[in-house]
Amino acid sequence: MSDTQARERTTVNIPGVQTVALKLEVVVIPVADVDRSKDFYGRLGWRLDADFVKGDTFRVVQFTPPGSPCSIHFGKGVTSAEPGSAQRMYLVVDDIAAARADVVARGVDVSEVFHRAAIGEGPLSGLDPERRSYNSFATFSDPDGNAWLLQEVTARLPGRVDADSTTFISATDLAAALRRAASAHGEHEKRNGGQHDENWPDWYAEYIVREQAGQPLPA
Repeated sequence: MSDTQARERTTVNIPGVQTVALKLEVVVIPVADVDRSKDFYGRLGWRLDADFVKGDTFRVVQFTPPGSPCSIHFGKGVTSAEPGSAQRMYLVVDDIAAARADVVARGVDVSEVFHRAAIGEGPLSGLDPERRSYNSFATFSDPDGNAWLLQEVTARLPGRVDADSTTFISATDLAAALRRAASAHGEHEKRNGGQHDENWPDWYAEYIVREQAGQPLPA
């Protein structure tokens, strides 16, 4: 097997063994001051799900970012990791500029938006010129130095999502997908002599499903 084939192989099937769904539910982050962290993540607008205390040795706080299926835990007695050691935790967004503006408005220091011309190359200032998916970023940290990375993703790479399932975690995400489909459909109509496309709902649906699955987009 070549190196390329090894990288592209994503699933190992074992005969007689049934694959069981494993849903990433929680990421634990280490903090020094629980109440300070609770105030910070609450100020970000993340949903407070729980704050459980058991005696003087255990406390767990759970927050969930807006639209995220995965939550975070921090507290007392939940991890032995050094506070601030959690780095490069990705927060995927549809619009990096809007996401950065939201965090800034909440009083949090955020880096300027930057992009990478190619994988492995250093960061360049500003949005990706072609607004390519996966290429635009901004960073911020919590009071302990646990680092979060905002990443703009609008079209998934092939194999990253179930091609038979199209889901949106918020009305905002769906609206953004519809706007991208509308823009692409406008170009589609121009290529067809400016004729109104009566089947635009079908075209929109096909575009959105293919975009999310990382498949070639309709022309």
